[in-house]
Amino acid sequence: MFNKETEYALRGLVYIQLQNFDGKRPGIAEIAEQIDAPHFYTAKILQRLVKLGFIESQKGVGGGFFFDKKKPDLSLKQLIIAIEGGKLFFGCGFGLKQCDENNPCPLHDKYALIRNALDQLVTEENVQSLAQKTLRGGEMILPRLR
Repeated sequence: MFNKETEYALRGLVYIQLQNFDGKRPGIAEIAEQIDAPHFYTAKILQRLVKLGFIESQKGVGGGFFFDKKKPDLSLKQLIIAIEGGKLFFGCGFGLKQCDENNPCPLHDKYALIRNALDQLVTEENVQSLAQKTLRGGEMILPRLR
């Protein structure tokens, strides 16, 4: 559903949050390995997320990636729009430039339901809530995100 950059960003951010819960700040190599993503592509994505202010990074001993605890939780919608733009939430499922209630595409009514459900899901969820959901009894339940 999402492009690869969004998938890697989402998995990477959840992994970072999981490590931050334990007081750790993972580095690029560790994150790339754990989310099963190419090292250089992961580095590029994480650098972009730092520039966007979604996460922080620190070099040197004790360095790595981390969430600023003073900032609000990062909504999935905010992340998706930053990476992919808002087309998923506002665009036409058929790819037409002019599609609305007055000029609907063949998918308009059914796609609107899916688009609205997706919008609600990613508005209600955030990276921190997903990280919490991967923990069960203090143990991570996603095998690669450990």
